[in-house]
Amino acid sequence: MSKLKDAKNILKQMEVPEKQQSDLCGYVLLALANLKEQDEWISAENNWIRIHDIIVFLGDWYEVFYAENSRETIRKQAIHHFRTAAFIEDNGKATNSPNYRYRLTSEMLELVQTYDSPNWSQEKDKFLDSHGSLVDMYRSKKKMQKLPVRINGEDFTFSPGKHNELQKLIIEEFAPRFAGNSECLYVGDTIKKDLVKNEEKLQELGFEITLHDKMPDVVLYSSDTNWIYFIESVTSVGPMDPKRIKELEEMTKNVTAGKIYVTAFLDFKTFKKFSDSLAWETEIWIADMPEHMIHFNGDRFMGPR
Repeated sequence: MSKLKDAKNILKQMEVPEKQQSDLCGYVLLALANLKEQDEWISAENNWIRIHDIIVFLGDWYEVFYAENSRETIRKQAIHHFRTAAFIEDNGKATNSPNYRYRLTSEMLELVQTYDSPNWSQEKDKFLDSHGSLVDMYRSKKKMQKLPVRINGEDFTFSPGKHNELQKLIIEEFAPRFAGNSECLYVGDTIKKDLVKNEEKLQELGFEITLHDKMPDVVLYSSDTNWIYFIESVTSVGPMDPKRIKELEEMTKNVTAGKIYVTAFLDFKTFKKFSDSLAWETEIWIADMPEHMIHFNGDRFMGPR
């Protein structure tokens, strides 16, 4: 099967509307994954690229030639819908900036790398369970219901989906209980990657952040205790396992504030799926039981209550 047929089949199985199962959308997916005809899906990448780079890639490797004035067509027919489906993210620059770029989200990258493997069906279902499908979103006659959330005294909205439902609960339920009087320095959205990002404060605390770094889903800072809370919102992927802790330690090697690593789950059932992969010296919060924490911290809290 050709790579274009593969890409269109992926889009079909990801339940996008028929208009987004077109040759154009398939080619855009291949360009975003940096996949040439002879490449295997396991070798897919998610480098930051412009729409101009997509046009050049398709001409060079697939002999499919789009004019530069096709950029708006590519944006409207493919990019816009891919971002709504949480397939891709942008780098947060102004849309008219020459540095404005897109890439596959880490979840989408991990998913397409399993295509044509025994893990594909399970990983696809996980993704759709977390983010929903475009067909379901567009089937609704009313506008998608946004999730209102108040962050640092300002009103924001999250896009629909279980991942963002949990992030809303982290802000509204976890933070007041376990990170009182804290400030949210970072929180992303499945569509808008950097919904809140206080770069000045993050740098002041010693963060070293590049475009290649994956920030935790939520970062809170308490000046009262000089503690930073790194929180991953987990519905299907991404707990605080030893590999993730190592990545965050590297990103924050110059941070002197106390670091607290938290994995948040919607319910106990999801926690159980990940319990054997969670790192020691981390915390677990389950939204169904908001008053309590589970401590993977050895004997730090040993003793009578």
